[in-house]
Amino acid sequence: MDLRLTGTRARPRRWAAAAAAVVVLAGAGTWTAASAASDDAPSVQRRDAVMDTGGARIDTSYFTTPGSERRPAVLLAHGFGGSKDDLRAQAEGLARDGYAVLTWSARGFGRSTGKIGLNDPKGEVADASKLIDWLAKRPEVQLDKKGDPRVGVTGASYGGAVSLLAAGYDDRVDAIAPQITYWNLADALFPQGVYKKLWAGLFINTGGGCDRFEPQLCRMYERVAEAGKPDAAARTLLEERSPVAVGKHIKVPTLLMQGQTDSLFPLGQADAAAKAIRANGAPVDVDWIAGGHDGGDRETGRVEARVDSWFDRYLKDDKTADTGPAFRVTRTGGIDSTDGAAQLRGASGDRYPGLENDPRRVPLTGREQRVDNPAGASPPAISNLPGLGGGGGGGLGQLSSLGVGLSLDFPGQFARFDSAPLRDDLRVTGSPTVTVHVASDSDDAVLFGKVYDVAPGGGSRPVLPSQLVSPIRVVGSGAGGGKDVTLTLPAIDHDVQKGHRLRLVLSSTDLGYASPAHPATYTVSLKSPLSVPTAPAVRTAAAPLPAWVWWLPLAGVLAALALLLTGRRRASAGAPDPDLAEVPLQITDLSKKYAKSADRYAVRDLSFRVEKGQVLGLLGPNGAGKTTTLRMLMGLIRPDGGEIRVFGHAIRPGAPVLSRVGAFVEGAGFLPHLSGRENLELYWAATGRPAEDAHLGEALEIAGLGDALARAVRTYSQGMRQRLAIAQAMLGLPDLLILDEPTNGLDPPQIREMREVMIRYAAAGRTVIVSSHLLAEVEQTCTHLVVMDRGRLVQAGPVADIIGSGDTLLVGLATDVSDALVEKVGALPDVESAARADGGLLVRLAAPAHAGVPAAVPAAVATENAAAAPEDPAPSAALMPPAPDREMAAARLLAELVRLDVPVASLGPHRRLEDAFLTLIGGEAG
Repeated sequence: MDLRLTGTRARPRRWAAAAAAVVVLAGAGTWTAASAASDDAPSVQRRDAVMDTGGARIDTSYFTTPGSERRPAVLLAHGFGGSKDDLRAQAEGLARDGYAVLTWSARGFGRSTGKIGLNDPKGEVADASKLIDWLAKRPEVQLDKKGDPRVGVTGASYGGAVSLLAAGYDDRVDAIAPQITYWNLADALFPQGVYKKLWAGLFINTGGGCDRFEPQLCRMYERVAEAGKPDAAARTLLEERSPVAVGKHIKVPTLLMQGQTDSLFPLGQADAAAKAIRANGAPVDVDWIAGGHDGGDRETGRVEARVDSWFDRYLKDDKTADTGPAFRVTRTGGIDSTDGAAQLRGASGDRYPGLENDPRRVPLTGREQRVDNPAGASPPAISNLPGLGGGGGGGLGQLSSLGVGLSLDFPGQFARFDSAPLRDDLRVTGSPTVTVHVASDSDDAVLFGKVYDVAPGGGSRPVLPSQLVSPIRVVGSGAGGGKDVTLTLPAIDHDVQKGHRLRLVLSSTDLGYASPAHPATYTVSLKSPLSVPTAPAVRTAAAPLPAWVWWLPLAGVLAALALLLTGRRRASAGAPDPDLAEVPLQITDLSKKYAKSADRYAVRDLSFRVEKGQVLGLLGPNGAGKTTTLRMLMGLIRPDGGEIRVFGHAIRPGAPVLSRVGAFVEGAGFLPHLSGRENLELYWAATGRPAEDAHLGEALEIAGLGDALARAVRTYSQGMRQRLAIAQAMLGLPDLLILDEPTNGLDPPQIREMREVMIRYAAAGRTVIVSSHLLAEVEQTCTHLVVMDRGRLVQAGPVADIIGSGDTLLVGLATDVSDALVEKVGALPDVESAARADGGLLVRLAAPAHAGVPAAVPAAVATENAAAAPEDPAPSAALMPPAPDREMAAARLLAELVRLDVPVASLGPHRRLEDAFLTLIGGEAG
């Protein structure tokens, strides 16, 4: 079937409802009542139904609140590999905010039928239009005219592209808010004519295999994968399924939110979309979020809040809705060398600067250099682990415990050019460019460009911002002495400090891409300085002052009075222990009996110590005594024996030292009509302590609520309420923070955000104690553990000591592999053994014969290359100093797995906390 578009110069007509009527199967569907977010919030009703759209049966859920008034509608689309179930929490939040919300599982996903078409205009896009037909018939949906509902579309990644395509094909769409998505899928998967092989393979594996896709897509993938480079027909097929095909017809208000940590759909995709849609005369705002498909902070709460405000403005026509700045970027401010935590803050501008704004020329130096492309393009350089970060902190961050957190360029396979140390700080915002001359002994050369931030001295390795590279295919480089080519490097937002250098590296290979398989030699030289965009008009904004309401409701006044009148009495305590003055917590022989029991103990003879900067996980089955211990620690109940000392002071109910303790135990009650900031200010005022002692700004920055602070709490998701409660516990920046099950009721992205909040809080030398039943989260968050069972201490110590060594890696698999392939993995030079396990393969690393030198690179070659660059004695990403054996073995393993076509879905240390925990408590988790 020929799916090529025709007539793209004319506005595509709305899909005619008469052509394929929407039929609701299974009667009228099933209605379910969902609980309200708070006592005064309206309840949400959900209707599940299957719709026959002509080419597939589409599983849908429809969310509304009771009432006869008509309201705008929102289509909420999921990401690739997901389903409508991923969107339930967001859908319920939008419904409570006054929208009729329809979610659905796209063709081939969830319980929907049909082949995956990568947003085929005659498949997935036509389905979306027919869902709009259905919305137009709902009595609670606002209409612009008969058959034309007031509707917005939003979604991330695959669903973000549906948002753009729906607006291009159906003139009934009124506003869109696509996130971390593509404008041109051909450019995303075949940038500059280079095949992005790892991401393409992940698409196929995540979709369930080639036979789950439309046949022409499967044939295209097999053809390109075999050739190692795309052809014209492949580009045409993907462009026809991309928003760029109907870019001239997208004329609705558009909020583009793109990820900075994203090697799949980098910032350039949103840039192209913004230029095209703005040229049509539509309002366009651009937001660069911290995370993306490669991991990082997806800022879920802030993103959903901004989408909500965008629809309030353009669907509800609420001219008072704050849609945010024309351009916003989340800046991390770099990584703190003391704790590894990234500090997030927002910067904004009155206009979108694009990727080439106000460029600064940075001269580079370096002689003409030879670059070898090895046979089979192996071993490949490593800049990123594409796709392994999107599911919860994977990617290179997943390997940080092994030290493999930076790029790896193999000697002899790259050229490098350095700047002089910078005389001033330099903020790079956009895509640097450089012109180089490339000659080759073959006609087809592929190079990968990247710009490193190199610190002075040898104290740290160079940083590759967002782990991004730009490929370029140079055709005709073997004739006439070569060619001059201008390389557009990845779009980033990165602060290069005074005294640092910029380093341009051009590598012949990269793990995520296909390089020519035949050996070749390239000669590379500079032809221009590095042009670096700076966007000086984009500045970090000061936190806005709270917009206090004119009057406080009676409930707020009563709450404040209650807090003032029932404040803790400051009881006298014994003399502090000077030897423990700097110790956050020392528990000695602590015991507490059950009420009305002379011999049954909730806690018995418990002793442990917590130091500054630790995140301590308190673990144990139900009935282990965890909550009782925390209640004694907070002075809520008295122990029957032993003592608790906080910074040397004995804990009693009302003890003055409790002012240095913050706690989140059973949730926090907020006034729903007030904003998040106003709730916190009211709470602090009720304590009677000076306002300047609250450190409100610092607590809010750590909690990461961002622009949502100005919104009423009734509009918050469960995750945002949890983070606001944590921020309340952090007011005054207590030196000891106690959190009891802080992730209860949160979805995986919200859990990840809560994890980052706890890590950031402890980063400044403060201490966090967290009780949780989610062992995987405890393992990723905590530095130390205390395991309890039946009121007694079972074991205490660093997490690594309790769960065992990190010499075993867990290789998660997208699909099963044969026994023969498992045997091949076990026979690799750096591998001692490989065996099947739940979730993938367990690979035990062997000690390499040559520490610090990858097995595929002979020691003599590494020495020769090191001697070739005596002008730079400092460590670099290109010539790294010897690393621990297992670090290099892990990097080498990843490259070998890709070479063997192992369908890698994740790679990280084999964490055995669950096994260790069950062993410690005798296998009874209660």
